[in-house]
Amino acid sequence: MKFSRRLTAFLLIAILVVWADNKPVPMPAATHAKTYPAHEAHDDEKVSIAVDPFDMPDKAKVFKVNYQQKGLLPVRVIISNDADGYLMLNDLKIEFITVQRDKLEPLTSDDIYRKLMKADSRPDQRGGVKLPLPLPKRDKSPVSKETRESITETQDAQLLLTPVDGHSLRSGFLFFDVTGLSTPEAGAHILFTGLKVGGKELFYFDIPLEKYLSYQPGK
Repeated sequence: MKFSRRLTAFLLIAILVVWADNKPVPMPAATHAKTYPAHEAHDDEKVSIAVDPFDMPDKAKVFKVNYQQKGLLPVRVIISNDADGYLMLNDLKIEFITVQRDKLEPLTSDDIYRKLMKADSRPDQRGGVKLPLPLPKRDKSPVSKETRESITETQDAQLLLTPVDGHSLRSGFLFFDVTGLSTPEAGAHILFTGLKVGGKELFYFDIPLEKYLSYQPGK
């Protein structure tokens, strides 16, 4: 009887440890763009932009899904508007330019959906040798629970392109398809164009990701 109780207690502890290890950690609050290693500030225009790739395991824990395993790189964008007027983002264009000069655009919600669905496709849906008899279906939906969660998660996390109030900041994520790139940030930079204040377009922002890769805290 005592052994059974101890075994039950051990199993409960083990389950709690695994659950705690897999539970997403809270998203860190965004701070002014100038506080991030990879940023560019236009003091005359009173606008700063920072990029913060979530490429390391400790940072990626804010998500329920490991997006790098699916060929996606989440990049947090922080836009600080220190001017009095609104900063318009409706014409904002963003490009991730690799060291090979390939230009990657942020994936839309539909792009992410197709990407995750492709990664989620089952072997019996890809053609090839067909089984003599169909296997019993456990779930009517072809979309796994993880994929459904990741689709919702990416939609909630994406950068909103609504106006940024004066003396405030906007933060959100962009997701880039980096399939086949082992170190996508090396030698790459992210280009921002099309930001406007009072109908006037601001000078472009060009942020090298080497600023992020080479950053050493305390130095």
